[in-house]
Amino acid sequence: MFHPKLFENRNVVVTGAGRGIGLEVARQFLDCGAHVLVHVGRDSNRDLPDFLMEAQAERRAFLVAGDFSSGEGTRNFVSATGERFDRVDVLVNNAGTMVGRFLAGELTDDQYEKIVHLNQTSVMEVTRGLLPLLRVGGEAAIINTVSISALTGGSPGSAIYSASKAFVVTYSKALARELAPDGIRVNCVSPGTITTDFHERYSSKEKLEQTRKSIPLQRLGTAEDCAPAYLFLAAPTLSGYITGQVIEINGGQLIC
Repeated sequence: MFHPKLFENRNVVVTGAGRGIGLEVARQFLDCGAHVLVHVGRDSNRDLPDFLMEAQAERRAFLVAGDFSSGEGTRNFVSATGERFDRVDVLVNNAGTMVGRFLAGELTDDQYEKIVHLNQTSVMEVTRGLLPLLRVGGEAAIINTVSISALTGGSPGSAIYSASKAFVVTYSKALARELAPDGIRVNCVSPGTITTDFHERYSSKEKLEQTRKSIPLQRLGTAEDCAPAYLFLAAPTLSGYITGQVIEINGGQLIC
C-alpha cells in the first residue's frame, strides 16, 4: 500500500475510469489523498461503486461522462476538466477498447476509424488539450495505458487495436523527450491478459484458459495487479528519474 497522503492536494485525471483497470486506478489515487476527475463513458449506465459515490459527495471525485469516439467528446472533456481544476498533476490516458474482433479482409472503414480514434487519436486530443494545465505544476506525469499486444500483435481480429496501442507507445516516448524541459514525465503501463469485462466481451473462456496455462505465474492478472504501477509512475518521489518507459504487467507472459 502507498502512503495515504502520497497524492494529497494533487489533481489527477483518469480517463476510462468507469470500470476495470481505470476504476481501480481512480480508487487507489483517492485512497492516497488525490482529487480525481473520473471519466466514464456516456453509455455507462451501471451503478457506480460506493467508494466513488462517497468521494463525489465529499468533492474529492468529479465524474465526467464523455464519448471519446469523436473529437467533440474529447474537446468537451478537456473543457470540463478546465472548469474543475486549475492544474493537472497526473493524467492517466486509459480510455479505449478493442471495439470488436475484425479480420483483416472484413474490416470496414467505419470500424477502422472508430478503433483508431478511440484508442489512438483520443489520447493525443486529451493530452494536447490538457498540456497547459499539466505545465502549471512543474513536475506532472502522464501515464498511458497500452497493451501486451503492442509487442505481440495480439490474436486474430485485433490487428488495428494492437497497432493503435503500438502508436501510443511511440507517441509516449516522443512526448517524454519533448516535454522533459517542462518537467513532465511520460510513461506507459502495458497490461497483459487481465480479468476485466474487456476479455469477457472479446475472449472465450477456452482462449483465456489456454493463455493462463502459458503464463509463468499460472494465473491471469487483475486490475489490482495493474493499478500500483500507475501510482508509482505518477509520484515524483518514487519515479522522478523515470520517463519514456513501458512497464509490462503480464505475469511473465512475454518471457515465454
